[in-house]
Amino acid sequence: MIRSMTGFGRAQAAVEGYNITVEIKSVNNRYFDFYAKMPRTFSFLEEKVKSLLSTEISRGKVECSIQIETTADESVIVSVNEPLAKGYVNAVEEIAEKFALKNDLTALSIARFSDVLSITKAPVDEEDLWDKVQSVVKDALDSFISMRETEGERLKADVLSRADTIISNVAYIEERSPETVKQYSEKLLERMKNVLGDTQIDEARILTEAAIYADKIAVAEETVRLRSHIDQLHTLLSADEAVGRKLDFLVQEINREANTIGSKAQDVDIARRVIDIKAEVEKIREQIQNIE
Repeated sequence: MIRSMTGFGRAQAAVEGYNITVEIKSVNNRYFDFYAKMPRTFSFLEEKVKSLLSTEISRGKVECSIQIETTADESVIVSVNEPLAKGYVNAVEEIAEKFALKNDLTALSIARFSDVLSITKAPVDEEDLWDKVQSVVKDALDSFISMRETEGERLKADVLSRADTIISNVAYIEERSPETVKQYSEKLLERMKNVLGDTQIDEARILTEAAIYADKIAVAEETVRLRSHIDQLHTLLSADEAVGRKLDFLVQEINREANTIGSKAQDVDIARRVIDIKAEVEKIREQIQNIE
């Protein structure tokens, strides 16, 4: 299914002591360009998230924002700096003895001295947290992909509609082109009659001139290739893979054939149809810039 490169997906869940919120959004980009926003404490998740998203996203500038809040009582570790505590005890005893003071030192008073106790959070089980975050990321990714596919279908419908308009103009050119040769022959014959009067006209020369003119303005090869390119366009738009780059190349080929027909056109009506084709090609080009 065709997907747009722009999209947004969001998911939120409370998972075993954590509130996890994930948002994924993207804009057009030639390649897959990933950027993560999350607390530095959980930066170890970035590569895992990138790897997961890259399995479903091939093109686009993708930003993934992850918020993780702890709802359970956080485990903490209280450590004692024993050398520093011993130093404080010795210093207090020395002061008490030297100045004949009462030594009323207690464990609590020692603990209050700077840096005797240090408090740290218990280390995070990275794999366990990833299991929890991963499920929320997948939900956000499903929502993100769904929006991309919906937008992709709209783009596909628009491109195919414009492709039909191109084919309609190609059909007119194919029908009109032989008529221009006939009109040229008739005008040439009329001019020669006016110039030569009653003198016998060389019909073979008329046919030769008409044949030369027909060869000069012949666009059958170009229209056949144009039809073939449009058929390929339909095929690509029905593919189950990223086809944005292929479409970009194909549209260049369609435009090239239209330019060739335009350069050969000696008829005003055909020239107008070529302009219409090129206008549709340009609109298709703009649309496929949004296709993954």
